[in-house]
Amino acid sequence: MEHKEKENVILIGCQTAEDDARYEYSLDELVSLTKTANGEVLMTVTQKRDRVHPSTYIGKGKVEELKNLEEELEPDLFIFNDELSPSQIRNLSQHFNARVIDRTQLILDIFANRAQSKEGKLQVELAQLQYLLPRLVGQGTALSRLGGGIGTRGPGETKLESDRRHIRRRIDEIKGQLDVVVKHRERYRERRKRNKTFQVAFVGYTNAGKSTLFNRVTEAGTFEENLLFATLDPMTRKSVLPSGFTMLMTDTVGFIQDLPTTLIAAFRSTLEEVKEADLLLHIVDSSNPDSYNHEKTVHDLLSDLEVNHIPQLTLYNKKDLKHADFMPTSSGKSMLISAFEERDLEAVLAQIEENVIGEMEMYHVFLPASEGKLLSQLKNETILRSLSFNEEKEQYECKGFSLLDHPLTGQLEKYSK
Repeated sequence: MEHKEKENVILIGCQTAEDDARYEYSLDELVSLTKTANGEVLMTVTQKRDRVHPSTYIGKGKVEELKNLEEELEPDLFIFNDELSPSQIRNLSQHFNARVIDRTQLILDIFANRAQSKEGKLQVELAQLQYLLPRLVGQGTALSRLGGGIGTRGPGETKLESDRRHIRRRIDEIKGQLDVVVKHRERYRERRKRNKTFQVAFVGYTNAGKSTLFNRVTEAGTFEENLLFATLDPMTRKSVLPSGFTMLMTDTVGFIQDLPTTLIAAFRSTLEEVKEADLLLHIVDSSNPDSYNHEKTVHDLLSDLEVNHIPQLTLYNKKDLKHADFMPTSSGKSMLISAFEERDLEAVLAQIEENVIGEMEMYHVFLPASEGKLLSQLKNETILRSLSFNEEKEQYECKGFSLLDHPLTGQLEKYSK
């Protein structure tokens, strides 16, 4: 990734009803998001109010305070810890020389920078355009500066003339292109279903270590770094269990609390992969003081996606950095691991294998020596527990487990005792 010069940023938060811990955490998250977008946080300004100010989000006194801070610190950017209304952005921009953006724009910017696949880029552009459409009035100067700095990057940046018709037309075009991509992915999924491959999906809060673990288990080259939203495109790779059984593993976009609504819709399809999984690996960062809320956010989103019926294995990651107050809260199967410890990875694969066996039925068959192709399929597509060759009868005796509705299971019947 190219390294641009960092922009200086002042963050602004307004605490209304939420409790102190949650408010503090959302501000910390805003700092991490800003860092991910290559911003340097100069300071954070906060205010407590019964409700946000309808026209300027913060009170008049705070606006004056920010004006003085702007003269003193010369920030490039003010980032507000909420989604601002079109009129709030307009009113605030009139008070400052620095650009004013909100949390949603910041997240969209990170998505724009990280998206790799054609679908990822289209999803981001769609979300950016839907966000911009109601905010076009009075943004003339801001739009002419698109292409420079946080909150302005993205696949659609050159096309954002202030012509609403053009933007609406582009939104329709993108939706059409996305339909094609989604159908294409559905065909892939159908094929995987027909071949009955066991599928594991990695889910978890952003920055929990999903991609690192995914890379270790599948030896893939996903982008892994200590940043929020390091992964945006669902990536599927083959992985081989200790028994030789081959399955598919999918890495997914990180979940986050208070994800802007435009983005939940945009990235729903990247989470569609989760619906097809036979097992969910839920990765939780045990070093994060807010790990309990992260776990809850993921459970809530999984329940929105209606996938809570899929078996889950919770992996509490980063055990070497475990937070002093950390307590495992999963009611199902869970393990405390480090993605960098070989022994832990082996234990995870062994546990996945146990889960796979739970979904299988046992077989005991005698294959004629001529059935070499079927034998090699047994090694890759089932869990083969024992194999011996009887020279007199010229046949292989095989015992193991196969998935109930796998095409092989039917073929094996004629060879069983």
